Amino acid sequence: MTENKVPSAEYFMTIESGAMAEFRDKGSRFLAYTFPLADQSAFKEKLAELKKEHPKATHHCFAYRIGLTGDQWRVSDDGEPSGTAGRPILGQIDSKQLTNMGIVVVRYFGGSLLGVPGLIAAYKSAAAMALQVTQFVQKPVLAGYTIQFDYTQMNEVMKVIKQFDCVVMKQETQLFCIIEAGVPKNRQDEVIFKIREIRGAEITPLG
Repeated sequence: MTENKVPSAEYFMTIESGAMAEFRDKGSRFLAYTFPLADQSAFKEKLAELKKEHPKATHHCFAYRIGLTGDQWRVSDDGEPSGTAGRPILGQIDSKQLTNMGIVVVRYFGGSLLGVPGLIAAYKSAAAMALQVTQFVQKPVLAGYTIQFDYTQMNEVMKVIKQFDCVVMKQETQLFCIIEAGVPKNRQDEVIFKIREIRGAEITPLG
């Protein structure tokens, strides 16, 4: 699916831990769960976990968004009328410009039909309430680089990586070392300058 809602910038907003909130309408209970996501497989695990936790629930509706380009997302109405659950949930994620997260809303039917407008309002409200009790965090967008250097320069290279909050993604440590690192976009020039100051060290963009 392609739909760009997440702006390209030096930072992005996400969450580091989940939360839960409950919304009720005409006897129906809507339990909304927020949680951080690294990839689609992590979402499948979380959904399976919630289905196991709530086996008697009528619906397990959800939305998630992953990545910084805005093209990794999915919604599900899980048997509710089309467009009444997943889309309103995703709308709440996007209203906060969040990514790398998901929301599952578990519904226990209360006996009274809510109608399309009522369902949209209920799923939107449940998601919004869960987001109100979820802490947001700002993280830097990372650019990938390969750093090559002699083993004797390891301490100097790691000092730069730590100083600028780079993330080591892959490391080969031999006499001649190679590190693949995520460098915060807003610190790229400084990191490149510092690495190149180290004798014999080279830094090049990944790709």
